[in-house]
Amino acid sequence: MKTLPWTGVYPAVTTKFTPTGDLDLDAFLYGIHAQVKAGADGIIIGGSLGESSTITHDERIAMLSATLEHVGHKVPVLVNIAEGSTRQAITLAQRAEASGAHGLMVLPPMMYKPTEQEVIDFFTDIASGSGLPILVYNNPVDYKIEVTPQMFEVLLKHDTIQAVKESTRDLANVTRLINAFGDRLKILTGVDTIAIEALVMGAHGWVAGLVNAFPAETVAIYRLVKAGRINEARDIHRWFLPILELDINAQLVQNIKLAEHMTELGNEYVRLPRKPLQGYERQRVIRILEEGIATRPSLPDYLHL
Repeated sequence: MKTLPWTGVYPAVTTKFTPTGDLDLDAFLYGIHAQVKAGADGIIIGGSLGESSTITHDERIAMLSATLEHVGHKVPVLVNIAEGSTRQAITLAQRAEASGAHGLMVLPPMMYKPTEQEVIDFFTDIASGSGLPILVYNNPVDYKIEVTPQMFEVLLKHDTIQAVKESTRDLANVTRLINAFGDRLKILTGVDTIAIEALVMGAHGWVAGLVNAFPAETVAIYRLVKAGRINEARDIHRWFLPILELDINAQLVQNIKLAEHMTELGNEYVRLPRKPLQGYERQRVIRILEEGIATRPSLPDYLHL
């Protein structure tokens, strides 16, 4: 059985475009390099932050292949699956596996409010159609579908379903899942603003968003918490929180791409129908980022923790 460590920081990386909306693999790999250099423990391609709804299967595979060529097997590389069709989801899973992906992040069925049994069957069919380890993305706040502990009881009969991106925003759910499944289900916190609390409560990893612009600070928080140096991690988090709150926003993609631009790790180009931030909201986000960049904390030697 294939498995992954499911520990550490897994950036949900942004997809980089040219001004005309085409895929920009050079800019994309520049960002990947920054993440690995800062100590990221995995890479997730084509997630919600990666503008999943506007990129094709071919573009996902192109980014996967480029990433694997760039980083080899230094860190696991996952492809996100967000499909309304079981058949299309399985097709993408099989293409990702054939192209060398180390794992999958999978959302429940999109564009349709399924029953609990339909959700279970959707994940089961993907698990049966591919041998790759699966991270279940559980985000009922944004996607209106919750994968409950009772549903995980059924799903965990499949060895390749191994982890959850826990984005319910209910911190108690970390403890519920640990109490129910122990280490059988690895928990990766998926909400930047409460990641430190989830890690303290036992989450194994962090699928992060603002890491795209602030990779070192994100990885430092994770490693300091796991080393028991909570006060140091908390100090960084307190500086970081106004920026992290840009992740829990309908325009999180534009927010984080603006942050990447301002930290010289990417550009602002998004794919229609999205457009870069405008007007008052743009100025508000710029003020938050300028303040954060001007007061960036000095970090300890976290890479050797």
